[in-house]
Amino acid sequence: MIAEHFVTSAYGVRMPKLLYGTAWKKTRTAALVETAIRHGFRAIDTACQPKHYDETGVGAGLAACLSEALRRSDLYLQSKFTPVSGQDPQRIPYEPTASLAKQVQQSFQVSLRNLRTEYLDCLVLHSPLAEQSQFTQVWQAMEAIFDSGATKQLGVSNCYELKQLDWLYSSARVKPAVLQNRFYAQTHYDGAVRAYCREHQIFYQSFWTLTANAHILADQTIQGLASRYARTPAQILLRYLTLIDVLVLTGTTSELHMREDLAIFDFELTQSERDAVSALFQ
Repeated sequence: MIAEHFVTSAYGVRMPKLLYGTAWKKTRTAALVETAIRHGFRAIDTACQPKHYDETGVGAGLAACLSEALRRSDLYLQSKFTPVSGQDPQRIPYEPTASLAKQVQQSFQVSLRNLRTEYLDCLVLHSPLAEQSQFTQVWQAMEAIFDSGATKQLGVSNCYELKQLDWLYSSARVKPAVLQNRFYAQTHYDGAVRAYCREHQIFYQSFWTLTANAHILADQTIQGLASRYARTPAQILLRYLTLIDVLVLTGTTSELHMREDLAIFDFELTQSERDAVSALFQ
């Protein structure tokens, strides 16, 4: 990946515009992470949530790729603290009765061990907590990890209410650098939230980008551009999003699709073409 394939956050962290997502890979996780990196992915997204992620498998896949030619510093690695409500009660990776601050610290240390790394490029809160006081406690515990230098920046996921995002940004000492949300019609594609992110130097990461948008991929605008550029509809949509500085998660298990995803930087869309695609999300 070359320079234009990356963005730089408010914290000086270099982030690829494409991230490989590792949810729901189970026993295939290590092999798929290794394959994704060998094909050219330089950003990996995971979570300390055994219910949906095999974080140890991610660590094994990473370890298989690291060498003198590819160092840990060449990769962007982010993981998440998942509150108790999002965990499998039988496989919670920290003490569920501990204080929230201790839960965050324990989860983070498990992530470092699982991923065989000394630091994260981003620690993400998997979902906001219902009570504001609890949300504050968790974020302050994440800020303490940031202060220690063990993570380079912080983020939040599954935060769809603009009021809630604004409260976090306004009240946090360490501002969120990324917001990772499902990209779908039910939230009107987070139009207002994405505008807020642009204004406040928060990079928006999209997931469920292709799965939730079959109707967009089938639209004649996307189909026409796919024909014009001899690309797939998925490549057109992903390229459009990267051109408007949306960082896209792809969790494909297909090597062909991995190569196609990484090839989206090989072509451009004109401003009028971008405007035509933008109209689909109004």
